[in-house]
Amino acid sequence: MCCLFGLMDYRRTLNGRQKSRLVSCLATESEARGTDAAGIAYNASGRLRIYKRPGPAHRLPFRIPEDTRVVMGHTRLTTQGSAAHNRNNHPFAGRVPGTRFALAHNGVLYNDLSLRRSHGLPSTRIETDSYVAVQLIEQQRALTPASLKEMAEAVEGSFVFTILDEQDNLYVVKGDNPFCLLHFPRIGLYLYASTETILQQAVARTWLRWEQAEEVSVSSGDILSINRRGEVQIDHFEMGWELYPHCRRWGRFSPCPPEPRYLEQLKSVAASFGYTAEQIDQLLLEGWSTDEIEDALYGCDYL
Repeated sequence: MCCLFGLMDYRRTLNGRQKSRLVSCLATESEARGTDAAGIAYNASGRLRIYKRPGPAHRLPFRIPEDTRVVMGHTRLTTQGSAAHNRNNHPFAGRVPGTRFALAHNGVLYNDLSLRRSHGLPSTRIETDSYVAVQLIEQQRALTPASLKEMAEAVEGSFVFTILDEQDNLYVVKGDNPFCLLHFPRIGLYLYASTETILQQAVARTWLRWEQAEEVSVSSGDILSINRRGEVQIDHFEMGWELYPHCRRWGRFSPCPPEPRYLEQLKSVAASFGYTAEQIDQLLLEGWSTDEIEDALYGCDYL
């Protein structure tokens, strides 16, 4: 139950103070989905920078430089790899010929260890399951929609990935986890977060509440690319539903099994909305994914 968040100021209409305010609001609202660690990636003074720390996002001083166009952020609920070791926290750094990149992930991957064996990936001190996505991209020696497609079709589990390169290209690889993207065309700005509720709450705390916004549709199986000029391209990958035939019931897909810490946190959140642990267990038995349940708790009307 981590959260992705970020912005793209493709017309450079915002100053550093405005961008810092937006990032701070987004990060603080994203604590609803994780307080174990927080981090951001951005380009400034000609190079990619990653700033991350253990602990809740509101404790991090976000100071975004004037020349930064894109900020890619993450708040973490730990499922694998202690947040006390900062190497396990998001975003993660990667490199392919021609560019460095940063990657952040919301979800849980179940086949990271088997992928490291089958693909001969190098050993690493990073214990987080998400890092295998970085290694798979690096192994292909390219950061393109095609290499992201290969990565997305190799991993098993629940996911949305965001990737930022040194040229300020932002990629979104959407599996079955929630993701919301808003476009503010008058000022040339994109904002995103893992849920619409988090995004709207962040916007309501800033001057953007008076700006007209359009939601950009991003569906499961999409690879969305936004370049530094704000131009959007959409490619696709095959969702691996067939990988979990024993977990599909009543037309729903549920990655299995839910990670114990994640499930414990989900039940705790559900209790604050008046739902019992037994009711959550029943939904899982009926084939609901943990992210479908979470999405319902945060504002959808089908629970």
